[in-house]
Amino acid sequence: MHPYHYNTGTNVAVAQQRFVMKVFGWMFAGLSLTGIIGLLLVANPDVYLYFNQNPLVFYGILGAEILLLFLLPSILHRISAFTATFFFFLYAALNGINFSLIIAPYTGVTIVYTFFVTAGIFGIFALYGYLTKRDLSSLGNLLFFALLGLILATIVNIFMDNSILDTVILYAGILIFVGLTAYDIQRIKQMYVAGGDEEVTKAAIIGALALYLDFINLFYYFLRLIGDRD
Repeated sequence: MHPYHYNTGTNVAVAQQRFVMKVFGWMFAGLSLTGIIGLLLVANPDVYLYFNQNPLVFYGILGAEILLLFLLPSILHRISAFTATFFFFLYAALNGINFSLIIAPYTGVTIVYTFFVTAGIFGIFALYGYLTKRDLSSLGNLLFFALLGLILATIVNIFMDNSILDTVILYAGILIFVGLTAYDIQRIKQMYVAGGDEEVTKAAIIGALALYLDFINLFYYFLRLIGDRD
């Protein structure tokens, strides 16, 4: 049996609110781990130099992240909450390494400013997704295909190195992930968990992973847009 089903009845409003708060708790924990690891590593210039000299290590970490990202949702119903928690924090830790490489060229002021901009925009659209009565499921389908197009355009521009296309990609990425933030919050809000603490935790981790990715990607696109490197 699938660990959760959907129910939008008012009789579960309190349960929905508690579940959403639980999801946010996991998301903040994951972001905190990523941020702490990223900031600790970026403080050491040898780390950036090491990955420049050993690109295979970087690609190995990136490959492990992608594997975890696709593996966790597919095996969720077969693993324990403890294992799901381990994989979630392992992903956040590995992403902390990549995060350090992303923020390394930028000034500290830019990073802090970008964080608050990202948090503000994320909060606005998360609130919209939670409060709106509009069904965002069709928007979610549209954004999924838009995300595939964004990934393809990004890969193409690696070889073209076109500044105009790069700017379009940045704005498109921001629009896509603010939309996904609202969509994911509504989807999580409507998620009524049928089960004990074990199933609740696993469902919350999957929801937190979605929001984590929305926030991290928003931060990445805003950081590149704002610029101001060292």
